[in-house]
Amino acid sequence: MSMSPALRRVAVQPNVLFGGVYGAVLASSMVAALTQYGETAREERLHDARWLLITAVASALAHAYAHLIARRGDAARRGVPGALRALAGEWPLVVATLPTLVILLGAGWGWWRSAGIEYVAFGFNIALLFAWGLSTARARGRTWRAALAIGCADALLGVVVVVAGALIK
Repeated sequence: MSMSPALRRVAVQPNVLFGGVYGAVLASSMVAALTQYGETAREERLHDARWLLITAVASALAHAYAHLIARRGDAARRGVPGALRALAGEWPLVVATLPTLVILLGAGWGWWRSAGIEYVAFGFNIALLFAWGLSTARARGRTWRAALAIGCADALLGVVVVVAGALIK
């Protein structure tokens, strides 16, 4: 079974890959940083969700700004339309944080237990990293076996990055 051409094009776009991976790592790192003191009250989860959304949007703005500066000489990137295109190109980063946002909001609204929800969010984001690795490897024509190995390696690398970030904080 192979990917459709449309899905293959989306799966290998650099901004989609970058944003998806960065957003998943950002969401995990934020949850780890925000819950390091053991606060598990529902109100705290709503607070965490707000900070995650603010951080995701701020990161997208920072990346768009950096791309805008880096491509300043590119005629297609000039003026307000270029700035808007640069900002619109960061949608994958924000979208990749939405599952964690929903997990935190659900805990804050009482849909599920608030205690330990950070482990669920972390597991979901590691699964996302695995899926990004697997799907991009398949889109590039790798065998299922190679794609599974790449997905596992990407997930493991994500765990290392998130744990290192949590330890630094």
